Amino acid sequence: METPPPTTPRTEPTDADVEAFKQQLGRPPRGLRAIVHRCPCGQPDVVETAPRLPDGTPFPTTYYLTCPRAASAIGTLEANGVMKEMTERLATDPELAAAYRAAHEDYIARRDAIEVLEGFPSAGGMPDRVKCLHVLVAHSLAAGPGVNPLGDEAIAMLPEWWRKGPCVTPAGPPCGAGGQAETPESGWPAAEPAGPDAAKEDGE
Repeated sequence: METPPPTTPRTEPTDADVEAFKQQLGRPPRGLRAIVHRCPCGQPDVVETAPRLPDGTPFPTTYYLTCPRAASAIGTLEANGVMKEMTERLATDPELAAAYRAAHEDYIARRDAIEVLEGFPSAGGMPDRVKCLHVLVAHSLAAGPGVNPLGDEAIAMLPEWWRKGPCVTPAGPPCGAGGQAETPESGWPAAEPAGPDAAKEDGE
């Protein structure tokens, strides 16, 4: 796309947001803290998740993409080898590698501001590789352009997923309006296993 979706304010989730989440992912939210980005259609497409789920399970993926249309389009990029190409560039482009490491540090700082998870990575393969584009796109949408260079690149490769209208129709207007199967291979939306070595870069 030529113009990425605009940054939107962080808001507390409404009942309609929670219902939208349920319809988008087919399950209730876990550890939901806030809506950190809204699709131009008005529905949530990135949520902020607590570093620990209600049962105490560590959940390192702070920013979680919920829109199934966006997730499907990102899955196509992954299937077409974009992650491999990006990882190869990180090894040969010092400027890109430095910017990606800064994105990693930004991610951890934002998560640590909620709760510190000692010994856990950031997410998405940062800082040395690209393991999950869904995570990088979610970070870019939540933080805004210029924070995660590879998340920004991935967004630029995507179609305007909102053009056909809202992906779900929860009861009640979404806050700000007018204003997939759970497969680990796609990285979306499988649950995080506990333990720093077992952590995967998908999300809540």
